[in-house]
Amino acid sequence: MILADKIIDLRKKAGWSQEELAEKLAVTRQSVSKWEGAQSIPDMDKVVQMSRLFGVTTDYLLKDEIEIAEPTVTEDDRRPPLRRVTIGEASDYLALRRTAAPKMALATMLCIFSPIALIGLAAVSELSVSIFTIREDMAAGIGLCVLLVLVAVAVVLFMDCGNKAKEYDFLEKEPFETEYGVTGMVKERQKAFKPTYDHMNTIGTVLCVLSFVPLFAVMAVIQDGFFMTMAVCLLLAVVGIGVYFFVYGGTIYSLMEKLLEEGDYTRREKSQKNITGPVSVIYWLVATAIFMIYTFGPNGNGQPRYSWIIWAVAGVLYAAVLAGIKLIRSRK
Repeated sequence: MILADKIIDLRKKAGWSQEELAEKLAVTRQSVSKWEGAQSIPDMDKVVQMSRLFGVTTDYLLKDEIEIAEPTVTEDDRRPPLRRVTIGEASDYLALRRTAAPKMALATMLCIFSPIALIGLAAVSELSVSIFTIREDMAAGIGLCVLLVLVAVAVVLFMDCGNKAKEYDFLEKEPFETEYGVTGMVKERQKAFKPTYDHMNTIGTVLCVLSFVPLFAVMAVIQDGFFMTMAVCLLLAVVGIGVYFFVYGGTIYSLMEKLLEEGDYTRREKSQKNITGPVSVIYWLVATAIFMIYTFGPNGNGQPRYSWIIWAVAGVLYAAVLAGIKLIRSRK
C-alpha cells in the first residue's frame, strides 16, 4: 500500500475530512488532496506530524511493503484525553473576556491612581501660604482613605472578572484541543483586532513617555518642592491612563493567544509551573508594606511627598522580576 492510500485510510478511520486534517497539519486542503491523489509527497516534518496524529510509525507511512499499521505507544498515549473546546465555548469565552477587558483596565488604572491623593494632599499640607489649608495628619488620613477605597474597588473588579471566567481557567493552565473551525474563527478575529491592538499600544507608549515631561520641566525651570510633587501626581495620572490602554488591548489580544495556544500560552509554557501570579501578589504586598512602614512607621518620615519614590522603584524592579522569571523558565 502506497503512502497516498495509507493517508486516505487513516484519515477516514479517524473520521476527519480533508479540511480537518489540513487544519491539524497547518496546510491547505489542496495539499492533502494532492497527497491522497499521489500527485505530491508531504515533507518529512508533515510525515512525522501524521504519524503522531494517527498513532502509527513513520516506517509504516513511508515503506510500501508494510501493510499493517503498528501503533506507536508514546508518553502522550498514557495521558488522559485533552479537553475539547467547541466553537460555541470559544465564542462565549471571547465575548466574556471582551466585556471584562475594560474592567480589568479600569482596575489597574485605579491601583496606579490610588497614591495620588495621599501624595498631593501631603504636599498641600506643607504649604506655608495656601487658599486651601489642611493639617498634615488630616491630609495623611484622607489620602490613605482614598488609597484604600480605590484599591478596594480595583480588587472587587479583578475578583468579579476572575470569578466569571473561572470555568475557562483551563485555557491558561492546561493543553487542549479545538473543534474544526475554532482556529480559523479566532485567527480571523485576531487579524481584525490587530490594528486596534497596535493603536492602543502606541497610545499607551506615548502617554507613558510624555508623563515625565512635566516633572522634568519643573526640575529644570521652577525647582520647587510643591510643584515637583504635583508633577509626580500628574505623572502617575498620565501613566495610569497609558496603562489602561495597554491592559485593555492586551487582555483582548491575550485571550485569542490562549485559544490559539500561542505566545505565553503554548503547551510548553503551560507544562511549567506558573508562578507569575503568586509572585506578583507577594511583590506588591511587600512594596505596599515597605511604603507604609517607611512613611508612617515608628521611625518613618511621615512625608509621602518624598517616599513616593518607592512606587517608582517598585515599578521598575517589577518589570525586571517578570523578565527574570521568564528567562529562568525559558532555560528549563
